[in-house]
Amino acid sequence: MSQASTESTTVTNPLEELKEALSTGTFVHVRRMLNGLADGDIADLIESSPPKSRRILWQLIDPEREGDVFQELNEDVRGQFLKGMDADDVIALTDGQDADDIADILQQLPDQVIREVLHSMTAQDRQRVEQVLSFDEYTAGGLMNTDTITVRPPLTLDVVLRYLRRHEELPPMTDSLFVVNRNDEFVGTLPVSKLLTTDLDVTVREIMVTDIDPIPASMPDSEVASLFEKNDWVSAPVVDEHGKLLGRITIDDVVDVIREDADRTLAGLAGLSEEEDAFAPVMHTVPRRALWLGINLVTVIIAASVIKQFQATIQQVVALAILMPIVPSMGGVAGTQTLTLMVRAMALGHVNNSNARWLLLREMAVGLCNGLLLAVAIGVIAYGFFGDFRLGLIIGMAMIINLLTAAFCGTGLPLLLRKMHIDPVLAGGVILTTFTDCVGFFSFLGLATYFYR
Repeated sequence: MSQASTESTTVTNPLEELKEALSTGTFVHVRRMLNGLADGDIADLIESSPPKSRRILWQLIDPEREGDVFQELNEDVRGQFLKGMDADDVIALTDGQDADDIADILQQLPDQVIREVLHSMTAQDRQRVEQVLSFDEYTAGGLMNTDTITVRPPLTLDVVLRYLRRHEELPPMTDSLFVVNRNDEFVGTLPVSKLLTTDLDVTVREIMVTDIDPIPASMPDSEVASLFEKNDWVSAPVVDEHGKLLGRITIDDVVDVIREDADRTLAGLAGLSEEEDAFAPVMHTVPRRALWLGINLVTVIIAASVIKQFQATIQQVVALAILMPIVPSMGGVAGTQTLTLMVRAMALGHVNNSNARWLLLREMAVGLCNGLLLAVAIGVIAYGFFGDFRLGLIIGMAMIINLLTAAFCGTGLPLLLRKMHIDPVLAGGVILTTFTDCVGFFSFLGLATYFYR
């Protein structure tokens, strides 16, 4: 038992070993260790290193692996590397990559470089990449890969298998072949499991699956992710407005979408970009954060102006200054809870016009119940500290008012912002805090002015 424990304590994380080797400057050893890692691990190491070390690590990667590692990097780090590359470097980087991955890279480059890269491709590859580039990157068309295998309904499974054997390898995550008619219009799928277990004399038409609706190329990527989650898909066909097959989306692309949405939500709550780089240079980071800090400063000034209106009351009852921050703080927390719940439900597609009113009433009821409980608690505490029954009553009433406001704003703001085509993740928190601060101060100090006049 003790021997196993000793052995387990001596196991070192390969990434930590590599970081130590990098600090010693033994680059030959680093190169060998680095290229022994998986692509994702190399990308993680680069992202968790300062800018100077990133350049060194990138130069130590085997050239044939650069494209695969580059795809694993986040957009911000990709952009830093692309700034130092010319057209020839980008051409070498994209060689052998899938059309959707190439499109992701090209979207970060100047038009002149994009033209040079496209010109270097074969006609077939250029057509595939241009097809993906023609769609918004946050839609199914921008997410899809054009590398598909299609078959016709009249073919027998024996013919299909002989056709597949002519390929050196199948596209990754090929769980189904797509069945199309003579006009390349999608008509169904042929699962590989059925292909391998059915009599070879059977035709594709007899066993193909026709109850799967293809994904329109214009569908937002968040809806695509929702469909994959509901149906447990590994891959799905993408069609244009006429039903013509354009390509396919695979689960690995959807995982990226889910992760990016989660990053965007988390970063958005702090007013940051979802691709915010923890190791970005100072002057690169300052403008990104200054905008939202400036907006927050404006909201604080608005709240301060509300307090200023009750300056005389605060001077009369000093205890108000001690208790004043409690009400807006509790309202802000309660509002953030409701806002987070709503944003998550909207992202999952659970909120619509038919249930929005029910959600609003439900959150108002929760706010009222919590407000009553907290009002009693803070009222008793205020009375115990200051021996003033009126002060306990004032802060209790203000607590109820502000928690109801928080519930109303936390539910209504995301719905309103969505109708205005504004991201509730980015704008919701700032607006909500402004409301709860202003209403909290106004209700507390307004009631105090009334009771102590």
